[in-house]
Amino acid sequence: MPPRLPARLRATALAAALAAGALLAPPTQAQSLTELFDAARAYDAALLAARAQAEAAEHRQTQAAAALRPTLALQAQGTHGQREQPATGATGGSGHGQIAAGTLSARYPLFNRASAAGLAQAGRALEVARADLVLAEQDLAVRLAQAYVDVLVAIESLATAQAALSAIAEQLASARRAFEVGTATITDTREAQARFDLARAREIQADNDLRVRRIALDQLVGRAGVQPWPLAQPAVLPPTPPPGIDDWARLAEDAHPQLRRARLALDIARLETERARAARLPTVDAIASLQHSRNFGTAGIGAALGPTEGGFSNGQIGVQLNWTLGSGGAIDGRIAETRALLERAGHELQGAQRGVVLATRQAYTALRSGEAEVGALEAAEASSQLALEATQTGYRVGVRVNLDVLNAQSQLFATRRDLAAARYQVLLRSLRLRQAAGTLAAEDLRALDRLLQPR
Repeated sequence: MPPRLPARLRATALAAALAAGALLAPPTQAQSLTELFDAARAYDAALLAARAQAEAAEHRQTQAAAALRPTLALQAQGTHGQREQPATGATGGSGHGQIAAGTLSARYPLFNRASAAGLAQAGRALEVARADLVLAEQDLAVRLAQAYVDVLVAIESLATAQAALSAIAEQLASARRAFEVGTATITDTREAQARFDLARAREIQADNDLRVRRIALDQLVGRAGVQPWPLAQPAVLPPTPPPGIDDWARLAEDAHPQLRRARLALDIARLETERARAARLPTVDAIASLQHSRNFGTAGIGAALGPTEGGFSNGQIGVQLNWTLGSGGAIDGRIAETRALLERAGHELQGAQRGVVLATRQAYTALRSGEAEVGALEAAEASSQLALEATQTGYRVGVRVNLDVLNAQSQLFATRRDLAAARYQVLLRSLRLRQAAGTLAAEDLRALDRLLQPR
């Protein structure tokens, strides 16, 4: 029959069990990483802002295209006139009248190099906004995975802390019984009590950390009570993708949205230089207008006073040339400025290439290091379990002391906690590697979901 815990220890263990049940009890339905990503895409402010920016870029492209399309304008006006003059003999008199006039004009650009370059710039700017949207989605996926894993690691840490607390409570009870029958000293009891108090403090810390992690995950997806899926047991992590570190670096140079964005920025700077040079060139427009005016009223002098009414129409069509022959050095200054900005964009592209390759290599190295760490911790867990069992046997036959058992327990539970965290970190680092290479997509989250299981 197993030994019975003292009343104070039983109360503490019961409180810990109730707290664990409140925290670890699943809600009506657990959420996969893919499901939460869909929710976060409709809630995350940074992603929504990037989406709105891409939509605005589409409208700017429409505005730039309008500069090369025909325009039509209508102008209308009406005036009223009054004329009074004192009569002098047969002359003099007064009159009044109204004039209504309207003009319909059209313009069609035939040659405008600056507007053409502006339209090309707007197209590149739209592609930049779309690249920013892809980057925002990848960033959201990694932030969500980080928050998701943080909750899972916190759950594992709390479970480990509670298991350690329970084991130390058993050891404390054993030390007290041994002291009561005179087979152990008070030192064993006090050592076990100190470890129990420390384990209780660590359990409280783990409980608080889990609550904080849950709040962060809920805030990210805009939901309450999110329950992530844990790693399926027995845990089997996917191997590192076949390509080596150099292959991942080349993939990043070809596909990363940040590099595509930097290349587009270089194109925009080159087109801005072209626009500046276009200020030296003329613009040619086809123009046409139709004007109609009509008078209503009376006019006259003396006996000639009488009604008058009339109007006229005027139409014209032609070609208009505008050419700036002198600008006081403004055009030359603008060209020099855009050349400097073009050089800056080139350097920024080189810096982006180096940064992406470096980040990809670091992410690959971190993933491989994490896999090696998991393997080492799995071996350490097995060794720590055997060491604890041997120490417990030695304690029962009198060749080991209570402190040895407590140390072996602490080592085993710490190893289990670190192993659980390392496994989740490997999953997260696999996503970070794809983000660093610019290939991260929703399918990668679905692949990760297949390694998890609903609670």
